[in-house]
Amino acid sequence: MVTALAFTSAACGGDDDKKGKSANGLEKTTLTVGAMPVTDDAPLQIAVQKGLFKAEGLDVKLETIAGGADAIPKLKGGALDISFGNFVSFLGASSKGVLDVRFVAEGFQSAPGTHAVLVPKDSPITSVKDLVGKKIAVNTKRNISTLLIRATLEPSGISLDDDKNFVEMPFPAMEAAIKAKSVDAVQAVEPFVTQLQQSVGARVLTDLSQGPTADFPIAGYATSAAFAEKNPKTVAAFQRALAKGQAMAADKQVVQAVLPSYTKITTEVAATLSYGAFPTTLSATRLQRVADVMQQYGYLTTKIDVKSLLISGTS
Repeated sequence: MVTALAFTSAACGGDDDKKGKSANGLEKTTLTVGAMPVTDDAPLQIAVQKGLFKAEGLDVKLETIAGGADAIPKLKGGALDISFGNFVSFLGASSKGVLDVRFVAEGFQSAPGTHAVLVPKDSPITSVKDLVGKKIAVNTKRNISTLLIRATLEPSGISLDDDKNFVEMPFPAMEAAIKAKSVDAVQAVEPFVTQLQQSVGARVLTDLSQGPTADFPIAGYATSAAFAEKNPKTVAAFQRALAKGQAMAADKQVVQAVLPSYTKITTEVAATLSYGAFPTTLSATRLQRVADVMQQYGYLTTKIDVKSLLISGTS
């Protein structure tokens, strides 16, 4: 089932103005949104820079976060209104009752080259079987990084332990770790996959967008149920603007042009990156796949009906 994000304009204020709402009917016009310096987040940057949010009456302020796990307490505490993050962290928080999550939009689907395990160029590790007992740097444990690795390797009989085999490390720190060989391997995403290959000659050991995780829904935008209930028109306006940014990101040249503005990637390097898909709709079918794979590998103890967590676009 696909829930299309509407592009219609928000209703004008009227009586809403007397209740403290904006002239165009939005409950809140200034939003603090969690963002990451990764390719997956390009449509958000496009929407900000192209004035798509302003056209909807929104002033969107971006706050850099380390990942979905970092966003959870900030969404719960109100420091963030909406945040980009991986679906595994959001679904995990929802299942544990940490945060009553509502999904605002999908952000990114994987493709070959967008997520990979890399090793130093002179590493003795030559196959995925050599990763048994090794230390692998990931952005956050028990999130999309470790799930992709486990789901890709376990069908081949390779079992890894989240606590023993994975070390948490921000993506920007992985280059230094590769150089120092303080870890045996890293799990990186674009633009870091390409950057590590070009800067320190890191080797891609395995691509993580294949088999059970081919074209996998990676990340999206979420808020709390409380915020969504209190600010439905504001959330809908955010959805409309972001969906336009997602649609613009289908032109890879647009993505390549925006990347240098919020990452350390140059225009030349941006042209060499691998790109996945930027969905313009919320699909219960796609996101249910994430929840089901999480349950398969023990990241969820009970089945989640993802459809109940989606916010459909409204006028």
